[in-house]
Amino acid sequence: RGAYIMDRFMHKIGLHGKAFISLILGFGCNVPGIMATRTLETRKDRLLTILISPFMSCGARLPVYVLFAGAFFSAYQGWIIFSLYVLGIVVAIVLGFIFKKFLIKELSSPFVIELPQYHIPSLNGVLIHIWERVWLFISRAGTLILAFSIIVWALASFPLGVEYGSKASLAGLIGQKVSYVFKPLGFGNWRSSVALMFGFFAKEVIIGTFGTLYGVTDVNTTDYALITALQKDFTPLSAYSFMVFVLLYVPCMAVLAVVKRETNSWKWPLFMIFYTSIVAWTAAFIIYQGGRLIGFS
Repeated sequence: RGAYIMDRFMHKIGLHGKAFISLILGFGCNVPGIMATRTLETRKDRLLTILISPFMSCGARLPVYVLFAGAFFSAYQGWIIFSLYVLGIVVAIVLGFIFKKFLIKELSSPFVIELPQYHIPSLNGVLIHIWERVWLFISRAGTLILAFSIIVWALASFPLGVEYGSKASLAGLIGQKVSYVFKPLGFGNWRSSVALMFGFFAKEVIIGTFGTLYGVTDVNTTDYALITALQKDFTPLSAYSFMVFVLLYVPCMAVLAVVKRETNSWKWPLFMIFYTSIVAWTAAFIIYQGGRLIGFS
């Protein structure tokens, strides 16, 4: 019924009404949201929904928002976090138009759906459905996630004898090399670079990575030691720029693994890495440099 109600609006932005359900699921986790695109009849509708799904801000990003909003915007943290969700939706709509016009030109299928009476699902049916989806995710995406996890662990652990994820580790050295890319965005310190690298593994890892790099042992979103450390490297403007980048940049490896499985091609995950990186960098650049021009800091 939700898909039926939203169909007219969704078609205006180039999407099928059923895509609404997939995108709503993406606010919890992009993985089930992308897997739910199987309900869409045409390849065009499925692919277009998959490509914009990462901009639905998943629950794993929320701890990052809470930490930074609490540290730099304590009086307006609710509005700051809300603005990020709205920004993600706006970016998804804009890219949906662009992809529909230049990338995926197939016609969308008409929306035909039967609306049966409401029924309470049986517990047995729900459990079976959950098990099928969990097993499908583990069997299809698990192998790729394991491979990427080993790579991340190796980067953080070597050379032998260095502290995990420290400045002297391979990840730290890479972070120092690439930090210049983020300087125009306001967070060109190596710790931010390493945290974003590890965020590719899982977005919630970003906070733990900051805790490790700043030497904070007990990390949570209200930890004053971590907040104090972040306030030395960030300003309110650069903190908001960082949150926007986290919202829009490359989705986690689980999402990319599922995209590969759902599209049966490496082309689309690689394309997703490419365009999300460009969108994230551009948006953060506009916010930071634009903010500086009008007097924010």
